[in-house]
Amino acid sequence: MIPHDHDGSPHLDDAGTSASAADCCAPKGRAAFLAMAAPATGTVPTAPSARPHRIEQVTVPAQTFLMGDARGDQNRGDGETPRHPVELDAFSIDATTVTNDDYARFVDATGYRTEAETFGFSAVFHLALTAPESDVMGQAPGTPWWLGVRGADWRHPGGAGSDLTDRGDHPAIHLSWNDAKAYCDWAGRALPTEAQWEAASRGGRDGDRFPWGDEIGGTDGAPHRMNVWQGRFPLTNTLDDGYLTTAPVRSFEPNAYGLWQTVGNVWEWCADWWDAGYYAVSPRHEPAGPDHGQARVMRGGSFLCHDSYCNRYRNAARSSNTPDSSMSNTGFRSVARREEASA
Repeated sequence: MIPHDHDGSPHLDDAGTSASAADCCAPKGRAAFLAMAAPATGTVPTAPSARPHRIEQVTVPAQTFLMGDARGDQNRGDGETPRHPVELDAFSIDATTVTNDDYARFVDATGYRTEAETFGFSAVFHLALTAPESDVMGQAPGTPWWLGVRGADWRHPGGAGSDLTDRGDHPAIHLSWNDAKAYCDWAGRALPTEAQWEAASRGGRDGDRFPWGDEIGGTDGAPHRMNVWQGRFPLTNTLDDGYLTTAPVRSFEPNAYGLWQTVGNVWEWCADWWDAGYYAVSPRHEPAGPDHGQARVMRGGSFLCHDSYCNRYRNAARSSNTPDSSMSNTGFRSVARREEASA
């Protein structure tokens, strides 16, 4: 059911990228599945004022850095250029993505229901499915490795037959942008701007592909540096890095600032609205993205990224999705709100 070339590999277009590369790491929008099941309705609970945010903080120093692709790796349509100078004030950011244990504290304190729970389904990568066939609503158009699965949510990442046993220190997933913002509002935090995220991920290494340099790692005896796909996507993962899906948030090595796994593992929501042309008009000081839009920025790639079809696990790589979308490879980390950082 997955389109393939004669050699059994996923079908590639003339440019050598996946025919659905723009959607490879995440089905574009919950609407991709809405024809299969009508969403439930409801309101988002109001969060209380308690702010038990317990994640280790990293200070990113004030700096001017060159934002964007410096190596010619950009994906068409993603808007990774023009490379441009950005000035940022110092800020505090989570050393890791928000974990299942962290998100559970928020839910337990507030009774919040995520959008996956409210809608009754989320997007699950086909090899991670842990649910009866009757729970599978169908495949995302153009990306058949993504399944709409009833009962999939942050507590049930593979579907109804899965749970969070031994996953407390894994990133919380199946969270929409709205779910991430709800946590931040409760904890007195904010999602990072796209510029903050890239500066933090670079760790002071201007222009490098990855937080540690330009070499991917995991080849010729070199250790793996991140959780991405090995093998033939989307059929076979050789698990050379040890993980089919998410890894604990403190796997591999932190960057020079002390941030863990900004690339690979899970996509991370940013505060900004998405615009592929924004870099051409972005202000130099503290850019915060367009004033409006239909999708929100995601950064960092995930355990599904592979050079054969999608190399978005780089410092400069960009993607987006609608703010109500949730899937099994997307989470978030937070930053201190500006007023608190300056207090």
